Amino acid sequence: QVSHPTNPHAAAAVVFGLPCFLPSRDQVAVAVVSPTVTMQNEEGKMVDLYVPRKCSATNRIITAKDHASVQINIGHVDANGLYDGHFTTFALSGFVRAQGDADSSLDRLWQKKKAEIKQ
Repeated sequence: QVSHPTNPHAAAAVVFGLPCFLPSRDQVAVAVVSPTVTMQNEEGKMVDLYVPRKCSATNRIITAKDHASVQINIGHVDANGLYDGHFTTFALSGFVRAQGDADSSLDRLWQKKKAEIKQ
């Protein structure tokens, strides 16, 4: 019989041949933490630490483990063919690239965007 030197009510156990003492029920403290911390900026808008990308072709979420995905920026040019400082971003998932549809998807997306920005 193993007993605790200062607390006779503590439960005793033997682990790997060594005595271990567990606290009694009245000695266990339970901390209850309420989720009061929110991710808000100065304007009160909700912000997140991580916002996942979506595939521009399929509208599926690109996971953090999708290492075959790419993000492509296409620069806008003026009438003289000079870069005007603006660009359009397209994200393509690894699934689209593995299917061999990245080229046709990017062409379709750019034609649609080009009509929107009238370039």
